[in-house]
Amino acid sequence: MKKIFLFSIIIGLSFSCAKKVSEEKKPSQETTKAAKEETDSQAVVGGDSDSHGCKGSAGYTWSILKKECIRIFENSTKLSHAEDGKTYTTVAYVIFDGDKAELFLDTQKESIILERKSEGEPWIKDDFQLIPWKGYVLQKGEKIIYTGE
Repeated sequence: MKKIFLFSIIIGLSFSCAKKVSEEKKPSQETTKAAKEETDSQAVVGGDSDSHGCKGSAGYTWSILKKECIRIFENSTKLSHAEDGKTYTTVAYVIFDGDKAELFLDTQKESIILERKSEGEPWIKDDFQLIPWKGYVLQKGEKIIYTGE
């Protein structure tokens, strides 16, 4: 009888300890809620679509001329800063469609549409002028700011 009584106490204690250990491993409701809020506040990779649905993190930008998301570094002409003794880390890009050129500058939120009157003439918009000369020369006012081929 003593053996059965002692055996039932040992089994009861082991179940009790096992229950406490499993409860310790379970995250509390506050911990679970805090983890969910932290996950919700983090940016989702690829979740950065602009108003046109273009994903900037994947290198896509909206093109007014093409009317679609494009990767300007793949489908355009690259223009580098004009040599003025300074070192730059940015470039400009331009795509062409007939007598129109779409200019992508790092200083502008939106692209700029330049137009030309005829073949061989420069594309113009306000004080920007893209001149076809030994490749391309982009001027703002009288100052050459970018060149490229």
